[in-house]
Amino acid sequence: MKKVILNLAVSLDGFIEGPNGEIDWCIMEEDMAFDTFLDSIDTLFYGRVSYDAWGNYQPGAALPAAEQRMWQAIHTKNKFVFSHQDRQDAKATFITTGIAAKVKALKQQGGKDIWLYGGAGLIRTFIHSGLIDSYKISVHPVVLGSGKPLFEDIKKRLDLQLTGTRVFKSGVVELSYEAAD
Repeated sequence: MKKVILNLAVSLDGFIEGPNGEIDWCIMEEDMAFDTFLDSIDTLFYGRVSYDAWGNYQPGAALPAAEQRMWQAIHTKNKFVFSHQDRQDAKATFITTGIAAKVKALKQQGGKDIWLYGGAGLIRTFIHSGLIDSYKISVHPVVLGSGKPLFEDIKKRLDLQLTGTRVFKSGVVELSYEAAD
């Protein structure tokens, strides 16, 4: 069965973006092997705001070749957008009701794992519904002071089991967890 994997960057003080939505503090290193992660998934889950910002993002020529390849790989995946607004999009399927049932059905399909891309509201919904199987949190060596917190308005305890760590030369620490039974 497919797993839903929350894989994202967080500042040392727990923010997934700065006070103005900035993510310029996120570090990408070649030894992070993000392309290996992308090879392990065939589906992305977005909230509508994240999809509108990043779902069809086209990098400019000024970006390094590795980042351009990353975006090309992302755009080859199946995309599902969870939203209160139903709309038609040739590049994504919008889901407006029955989130838990639809996620469980998608997990039963063959194929690779699913990347829960975000945003914060969708992450919160998935946590509350127990829909995340694996957490891959990359803690970056920056304190933002304010912004959008990763675990905002979580109403219940969430027990996790550490399954791995990786430390990169930039100071980024990747923490991998599975949801505890």
